[in-house]
Amino acid sequence: MERKLSFIFCLFLLTNLAWAQNEKAFVKFVDERHDFGNIREEGGSVSHEFRFVNTGASPLVISNVRPSCGCTTPSWSRDPIAPGDTGTIVAQYNPLNRPGAFRKSITVTSNAENSSTVLYIQGVVQPKPKTPSDDFPTQMGSLRVKYRSFNMGKVLTKEPVTKSFDVFNDSEEPVIFGANIDAPSYIQVDVTPKELLPNQKGSINLIYDAKARNSLGFASDRIRLYTNEAEDSLKEFTVMATIEEYFPPMTQEELKQAPRLSLATTSYDFGTVKEGEIVKTDFTFTNTGKSPLNIRETRANCGCTVSKPEKETLAPGESSKISVSFNSKGRSGKQQKMVTIFSNDPKAPTQKIMLSGRVN
Repeated sequence: MERKLSFIFCLFLLTNLAWAQNEKAFVKFVDERHDFGNIREEGGSVSHEFRFVNTGASPLVISNVRPSCGCTTPSWSRDPIAPGDTGTIVAQYNPLNRPGAFRKSITVTSNAENSSTVLYIQGVVQPKPKTPSDDFPTQMGSLRVKYRSFNMGKVLTKEPVTKSFDVFNDSEEPVIFGANIDAPSYIQVDVTPKELLPNQKGSINLIYDAKARNSLGFASDRIRLYTNEAEDSLKEFTVMATIEEYFPPMTQEELKQAPRLSLATTSYDFGTVKEGEIVKTDFTFTNTGKSPLNIRETRANCGCTVSKPEKETLAPGESSKISVSFNSKGRSGKQQKMVTIFSNDPKAPTQKIMLSGRVN
């Protein structure tokens, strides 16, 4: 008798559970994927309407629709959807500045029995035709260039380096470059062609002699070109380069005989100081190599920091110091300053030391 009552009770629970489940909403989409095919980047946003039906027995509430990226904007039916009624979720995709194939997901969350559904949109964005302002965004009178600065990148002292930078005539009149060019002696400048016709592209060619500049690390210079334009005839550019000393290939035996710069420490924390105080410290370095070590140059990353080696040439085994001072005038908060040491150590010709602390 007890077994029979237990069986009836379990059957009652299962029946009620099934009945409760059948009372839930159930969302069924007509389609869960949409392919836009080929669309134009400049054609504006495209959208697709995903339609769904509540095939359950309770009102359906869409609680959230989350796209996988900010390029997709969804909107949806926010009112409860009665059993048997339909609703929509609209997915909008903005192709601007997004050329190429795409596939994005939209996660739909609701109170339905199938509480989470993932929808997908995909397609291929055909890139918009580029205009001169796209390729050359910086305008200088009648001319357009990419930037007002020319970056030569890493330049070795071995031999001069040549690099060209495009220039475009965006006017309806020819632009003629004059022979007068203001540039440092270690930078040669040439423009081809000398006369740029309307809508014609030319090049500004630079020959950079890092050895003649006689400096190491980051370097910045100005050059000036002149044209026949009635206005804005002066074209001024910044030329940037990171100069590194050239070391010819060496055998393992030659490297063993080379100088070696070894620092006792590479950082110093001066703690907390008052604004206006000058912090000073010394960094000890040793030539652990077997040839004379020469400190080519020391350079701080700001004018508030000064560095000076006690000796510039060290015999093998000899030690010396680099004095570094930091002027906190006009500074506040956390500070981190760097000094770069350039030497003739072929394995590590560029080394850095750091100062850090806080200025009240």
